[in-house]
Amino acid sequence: MPGTVGGVGLQLNETFLDDLAVEDSSDVQFDYAQLLCDNWAGPLDSGYVINQQLRSRFDRLAERYPLLAHSNYGLHYGFGPLSETPALKRHIAVARAMESPWIADHMFYGLLSDSYLWSTPLQFSRAEVERVADLAARFQDALGMPLLHENAFYYATFPGSDLEEAEFLAAVVEKAGTGILLDLHNIYANSIDHEGYDAWRFIRTIPLDRVVEIHLAGGQWIDGWYHDLHNDRVPEPVWEMLDHVLARAPGIAGVTIEYQRPAHTARSRPTTESWREMVAGDLRRAREIWDRHRGAPGAAP
Repeated sequence: MPGTVGGVGLQLNETFLDDLAVEDSSDVQFDYAQLLCDNWAGPLDSGYVINQQLRSRFDRLAERYPLLAHSNYGLHYGFGPLSETPALKRHIAVARAMESPWIADHMFYGLLSDSYLWSTPLQFSRAEVERVADLAARFQDALGMPLLHENAFYYATFPGSDLEEAEFLAAVVEKAGTGILLDLHNIYANSIDHEGYDAWRFIRTIPLDRVVEIHLAGGQWIDGWYHDLHNDRVPEPVWEMLDHVLARAPGIAGVTIEYQRPAHTARSRPTTESWREMVAGDLRRAREIWDRHRGAPGAAP
């Protein structure tokens, strides 16, 4: 394992790995690679922890970069037995195979069909704080490593919510003893799409001392809605939030940038700039901001 996670990282999705050829790149520079457990895990009935079709690529990445685990569809906030979820049955083993220092998850309901996960955030209610915090604490105990919760992009607030998202997240981490992966682009996108959603109030509300990792991304307007598609440069307001948070949250160990090829939409990307130019440019800017607040390239606190 080449070193410790820290600094500026890149989430490596299958949708653009071949385009970037990051295993052999010199212009696309990052300190660690974040992998989605869902993409790299072997099928639950296969007996393999890592998907054998991706095993050689996984090994090459592990030789070059520290690896960081993220669980998208662990289903562990649903209503079935925690022990039967992909998070417990497979993602723990994948995170350990990566030798990841922590694992992060999305604050989604877990459904047997994942068709609606992206539009099914948790209900932000006092009752759900109790249920979700209990599941999160049990999942973290099973992991044997820190668990971080990522604030979600969503299309509608779940009915019955009686808390703001930031209040809900703050209450869950306090009760569960878990941490936060602060996705600044999700905050930005929600503030555009939802009336009354204040991005800066969100940042003031959450406990910044619980933030361990940050996500950055870009998105796209389609039919009057701003979508978190990870398919364009990081917007200026997101850079402003990054500068603000890094100055006030000394426990942040990594800033991770997310990209997707057009896997989420049939619409073309709104820029003619190449993917490689976009990724390299955003990584350089993230590095400049990180170095300004941390004092050395890739220096984790």
